[in-house]
Amino acid sequence: MLMSATIGSIIITAATVATVATVPPAGAEPQGDQPRTLELVFESQPGFVIRGPDARHQLLVLGKNADDRFVDLTRQVSYQPTPQNIVSVSHTGLVTPLSNGQVTVTAVGPEGLSNTTEIRVEQFDEIPPINFPNQIVPIFTKLGCNGGGCHGQSGGQNGFRLSLLGFEPQEDHDYLVKEARGRRLFPAAPDNSLLLMKATNTIPHGGGQRIKNDSHEYRTLRRWIAQGMPYGRSSDPAVVRIQVMPEHRLLGRRQEQQFAVLAHYSDGSIADVTRAAQYDVAEKEMAQVSESGVVSVSDLPGDVVVMVRYLGHATVFRATVPLGADVTELPPPRNFIDEHVFAKLKLLGMPSSPICDDATFLRRVCLDITGRLPTAQETKDFLANPDPNKRNQWIDDLLHSPAYADYFANKWSAVLRNKRRLHAWREGTFSFHQWLRHYLYENVPYDELVRGVITATGTFSERPPVSWYRSVQERNAQMEDITQLFLGVRMQCAQCHHHPFEKWSQRDYYGMAAFFSQVGLKNGPQSGEIRIFHQRGVAEAENPKTKKKVKPTPLGANELELAKFSDPRIALADWMVQEDNPFFAHALVNRYWKHFFNRGLVHPEDDFRATNPASHPQLLEDLAHYFIDSGFDLKELIRLICQSTTYQLGSTTNDFNAKDTQNFSHYYPRRLHAEVLLDAIDTVTGGDSQFKHMPTGMRAVQIPDTGKEVGSDFLALFGRPEGASACECERTADANLAQSLHLLNSPQVQDKLSGGRAKAFAASSEQTDLEKVRLLYLLAVSRQPSEQELAGVMNHIGQTDGETKQHAYEDIIWALINTSEFLFNH
Repeated sequence: MLMSATIGSIIITAATVATVATVPPAGAEPQGDQPRTLELVFESQPGFVIRGPDARHQLLVLGKNADDRFVDLTRQVSYQPTPQNIVSVSHTGLVTPLSNGQVTVTAVGPEGLSNTTEIRVEQFDEIPPINFPNQIVPIFTKLGCNGGGCHGQSGGQNGFRLSLLGFEPQEDHDYLVKEARGRRLFPAAPDNSLLLMKATNTIPHGGGQRIKNDSHEYRTLRRWIAQGMPYGRSSDPAVVRIQVMPEHRLLGRRQEQQFAVLAHYSDGSIADVTRAAQYDVAEKEMAQVSESGVVSVSDLPGDVVVMVRYLGHATVFRATVPLGADVTELPPPRNFIDEHVFAKLKLLGMPSSPICDDATFLRRVCLDITGRLPTAQETKDFLANPDPNKRNQWIDDLLHSPAYADYFANKWSAVLRNKRRLHAWREGTFSFHQWLRHYLYENVPYDELVRGVITATGTFSERPPVSWYRSVQERNAQMEDITQLFLGVRMQCAQCHHHPFEKWSQRDYYGMAAFFSQVGLKNGPQSGEIRIFHQRGVAEAENPKTKKKVKPTPLGANELELAKFSDPRIALADWMVQEDNPFFAHALVNRYWKHFFNRGLVHPEDDFRATNPASHPQLLEDLAHYFIDSGFDLKELIRLICQSTTYQLGSTTNDFNAKDTQNFSHYYPRRLHAEVLLDAIDTVTGGDSQFKHMPTGMRAVQIPDTGKEVGSDFLALFGRPEGASACECERTADANLAQSLHLLNSPQVQDKLSGGRAKAFAASSEQTDLEKVRLLYLLAVSRQPSEQELAGVMNHIGQTDGETKQHAYEDIIWALINTSEFLFNH
């Protein structure tokens, strides 16, 4: 870690801290403007208590720079406990008890600075029974023994299995103590237990050595075995939450920060579990984290998120790494989006790119709102228009156009699995798509659209959203899709075990599934048609593992007491659209943010959890409240986003923001979606694409449904989703060799080149070659060609005669549609 020479104070933070005391260092005098005051910060009381021989405690020692920024000195100071027989303090700041009593720990750091903290040790001579869930299971989790790649996989490993990540401690206890006649444990001689001999690799172990004989983990396991392998009493305290401190830190590049993790128990007690918790870094290229909770950041600026897990509970530590450039001039903000984004850029010291030019904006927003290229005339008119409000007017024109409804109906149709598996399903999928398109064009409030899908009853001719239930017929899948689509929560993991990165349990899973427990499905009067109806009965779902019945329970809420014979889906929709619902509006605004910025504030856009925080938390909150206050107005949300300066920044980067992928300092270019790309190629080449069972002239973004029945190799090759899941990740934008070859020389593209606009241009004399070339550039990239481009193209045309001029135009069009400027929205 790089230490500043201007450190003026040391702060010792015990992991139980809240008041502030200021103490002058003994014999020290203030020098210049750098005060030599020492601050001692406690979380809850002046001094903290370590209880029992197994307790450990992580000290945090902070230095304060001249500019009042903290620097972690935990591993840079020396520790002197007085008296010395009460505790031992390692060079890493880990405190372990030696005997009962009161001790003063002094930290001595650079420039002779020092500070003290008081520690009291209690109950050192008491040897309480080990609690298996609280003390043994975390060891297996920390060491990776109960991970999915080891004994935690479904069938275990080499005859020994544990529950995944220890979420079923009673089962784990039975496997260890009772299975195979207890061969793994030997209470009469604990050191000879197979469990310990394998873990230390005394006996060959496929996982290698996991612990050492002198380690804290070994001693805890040994004492548990010697005590007769107790499980623990039902009255023993359980962990109710975990806390990381500090929660956030501003770090310089290539700096380190030690943090401490506290477990809060049901009896009000707090224990330090820093060495027992698990850590994962979200952006691995930005930082690494050690098993003891030391974060080491790289030289990449931005936010670092470390996921912290312990006994089914999760939280995060966040570090902000500034670039440190001078950010004195930013483009003028237009709304609160810019205020949040620019404040973050100033904090990071990361200058933004300038606002994009009119041609770029015109094309960008047209593609993002309508999925089409601007016409040549629209481009000419826009570029010639001197009105300073023309960008806002263009956004409004696009939102009121039928093309907006076409494009966003295509988006929602894909994630709502509007898939034509059989030709007989065609009428239903077409009806559902038309219903979506109508709701979007008329700007029906989003909460009504969602309610229409969830509570759909009858046949698709009566209620078109019934088609969603035809594609998603299984109750659990219905619940998983609804929570992922409309709440941004992925519940799939919780079906079999506690969610490894979130608080959701099996009870939460089946509580949500119970809302769909009374959905009945039978064949409708026509072939391929279904009828959805409400089956009367008790609304509940059975956990197949525990055999317990669970009533309808919203996420994070209590069970609902529903009226007799009422449809629980109505209650679910009522809960979802409430203004205080913590998921509904947040999930939608984040999904739309991802659509326009190519990255969600929460990323992935449908994975909301405590361990995956938003890059701009307050911006997400403000967007959600704005959306709610607007009456769930989708067009108004789009208008707000597209009018922001942030959205209108250029995609060309500067020396400081080239590596930025999460702070929106510039527009993130992305390849055109498959349907949009095919339509764009048709626009420029003058060709037509024909889709199976579809009318001639239909745009690809207007195709009502998904599935192989559509019959387009191009769309499949370029990543159009098949409607197999509710995740937008099914749509792929990754480039590959097959795509490049297809654009370069496939018969489909070659036919469009030879039979469309190139042929017409060669045969027509109504326009000059110069006018035709300018038109091609306006169509393809929404701008006039540069002088250099124009000279090259006109020279190529000039070298041809009447018979080969068509080939020249084919070459020009082919070159244009293979440029990055055409293939990407930028």
